Amino acid sequence: MSFGSMIEKIVAKSNPTVVGLDPTLEMIPRFILDSSLEKHGKGLEAAAEAVLSFNKALIDALYDIVPAVKPQCAYYEMLGWPGVKALKETIDYAKSKDLFVIIDGKRNDIGTTMQAYANAHLGYSDIFGESISAFGGDALTVNGYLGTDGIKPLLTICDEEDKGIFVLCKTSNKSSGELQDKLIDGQSVYSHMGDLCRQWGEDTSSNYGYSAVGAVVGATYPEQLEELRRQLPNTYFLVPGYGAQGGKAQGIAAAFDSNGLGAIVNSSRAIMCAYKNKGFDEKDFALAAREEALRMRDELLAYIAKPQLK
Repeated sequence: MSFGSMIEKIVAKSNPTVVGLDPTLEMIPRFILDSSLEKHGKGLEAAAEAVLSFNKALIDALYDIVPAVKPQCAYYEMLGWPGVKALKETIDYAKSKDLFVIIDGKRNDIGTTMQAYANAHLGYSDIFGESISAFGGDALTVNGYLGTDGIKPLLTICDEEDKGIFVLCKTSNKSSGELQDKLIDGQSVYSHMGDLCRQWGEDTSSNYGYSAVGAVVGATYPEQLEELRRQLPNTYFLVPGYGAQGGKAQGIAAAFDSNGLGAIVNSSRAIMCAYKNKGFDEKDFALAAREEALRMRDELLAYIAKPQLK
């Protein structure tokens, strides 16, 4: 699935949001944990099974209203090989529900190592003469601060396999300005990175006016978000920082074009933990997540145009 497919799903569901699947054991209802512990005992396998069960229930509750999910690799890798298996099974389950899957790995390297990351997450690996998809994501977050050497291996796969990437540009964390706001010849580092995203995207196919090279731009910096939208009219934005990190719908509106496109906004904890935050019984965690996802959608749509194809 290319960004074109993601855009079509956003339009079909009138919902420019992505649900981050970043589960910790503390987020998972007790009855799910107890079931996994009874089966496996204490250990990585029990934890990974609980994560997968939690994810599947969330996906079941959300797939008809959200266009995409974004599993963050670190939350699975910390559970060792069972966790990585749960990541793959989460991706497969989401895709079986026709969701666009953004793998949040923030991968960064050069040459054959970056090619290996690209093959693993977006493309295919040559295994004993057979071409096999390892993870099968539709898009991957990447760190562009090694320059073109770290991005070029991805661009061929983006075109050949109809995939996309989101490059870290202006991130949502508090200390991002320590580097990203520094000026080089009067231009901020994040603005220079935006220019590189535009240049890299020129070598990829266009989908509804947007290249296959997107940018990660945080909701917590609405002025920079607006600046980068003007600078990068053909670059799709992945916008983290909504909700728990303090990003507001009104500020995020600047990321969108006049057709309600141009950005997909992430929420993780606010949706996964909605049952805790809103006083639901833990067995209704998926219902609470659905209500929060609908609330988020409606809040965003109050400030942007209804998404429609150009």
